Amino acid sequence: MKWVLLAASAVLGMGLAGSAKAAMTVIGGGMAEDCSKAAVRGRSDRDSIQMCNIALQTEMLDPKDRAGTYINRGVMQMRQRLFDAARSDFDTAISIDPKLGEGWVNRGAVYIALKRYQDGLADINKGLDLGVVEPEKAYYNRALAYEGMDDAKSAYLDYQQAVTLKPNWLLPQQQLLRFTVTHR
Repeated sequence: MKWVLLAASAVLGMGLAGSAKAAMTVIGGGMAEDCSKAAVRGRSDRDSIQMCNIALQTEMLDPKDRAGTYINRGVMQMRQRLFDAARSDFDTAISIDPKLGEGWVNRGAVYIALKRYQDGLADINKGLDLGVVEPEKAYYNRALAYEGMDDAKSAYLDYQQAVTLKPNWLLPQQQLLRFTVTHR
């Protein structure tokens, strides 16, 4: 099979706008849970980030919830294109609980936004190996990394995997429309 990529520069030019970010669910009440809910709902406003800050400064969180709160704040910062701050939060989350795949996948998304595709690919692969709640987002971001590295076949296969895992998700479906597959 021959793989032909159409309009790759359109997606790569979008940078983070096309990437998917995975938040962590933190349960137990308090500001950490509110931070989690805000991240899951797609918020990234000042008040939402402040909830995360307060939770990290004042609440007694077990290591998993503390790491999850750093991930959630990092996701919000990534949405605001504050990549250094987001990467710092993902680094902290990984140092607290290196077995949380979401920390690795989200740090990989930051690297992709910074056009550090090989670093992004390595982190996303590590996150997928550890397991994540929304693997379709990891496959989507990994596809972006493959596109950045001019590997159209792998990108196509990962967009397909994202659609297989979440059939109603339009973002990877739209990306697949750019590809043409021909048989030799």
